[in-house]
Amino acid sequence: MEVMSHCSSFLLPPDTTDTHTCVRYALVVLNQRLPRFASLLWDHAQVRVCADGGANRVFDEMPLLFPLHHPSLVRSTYKPDVIKGDLYSIRTDVLHFYTNLGTKILDASHDQDTTDLHKCVAYIRDLTPNTHKSNLCILVTGALGGRFDHEMGNINVMCRFSNTRIILLSDDCLIQLLPKNHRHEIVIQSSVEGPHCGLIPIGMPSASSTTTGLQWDLNETEMKFGGLISTSNIVKGDIVTVESDSDLLWTISIKKV
Repeated sequence: MEVMSHCSSFLLPPDTTDTHTCVRYALVVLNQRLPRFASLLWDHAQVRVCADGGANRVFDEMPLLFPLHHPSLVRSTYKPDVIKGDLYSIRTDVLHFYTNLGTKILDASHDQDTTDLHKCVAYIRDLTPNTHKSNLCILVTGALGGRFDHEMGNINVMCRFSNTRIILLSDDCLIQLLPKNHRHEIVIQSSVEGPHCGLIPIGMPSASSTTTGLQWDLNETEMKFGGLISTSNIVKGDIVTVESDSDLLWTISIKKV
């Protein structure tokens, strides 16, 4: 079984990470409060897309992360490449500000069958050459918190694009999908994440899941809703391995550093 490696190096300053990494990051900002490390994600990303009202968040909240800088300078520096969505939530002043800076505005109000995150992920995938798709990792802020149906919709996007690495982020944790057709090696960045973690079957029960590197490792363990799921587990090693016969959600806490 092919091994898929995962690492949260996007939570570290770019100049401290492996410069030889082939991962290509894209950032999607949804309409929830920006995490305190939003500027780190921005610096790692090669394309930055705001989903509709996510542009309001960048405009209003990014200057708060740089209190010693003039807000207009911060807003000009952290300019999204694209704003896409039904454009019902973005404020007129924000739309005009970024339009004047050259941000591409994509009105997708004709499509009411998919979420704004779905639209943004599809746009980024279409933008990415096929030769680079396997190295693409889409970081998503604002996907957790707020309305529960929105959270579930965002998790559903991960499942619909299961062959694309999508990581949902909040101030407190991250969530990503571990597809069943791979053995997964997760490199733990212990300075910024952990120790609490969890593994949750999604879509269907898991008849057999096995891990190493956790305080309570799974050993061909059955997991399902209405039965056992691995919550409040603890990372014990530098590398966690996961193998399962069903897709799992991996979640790990993010430290307040």
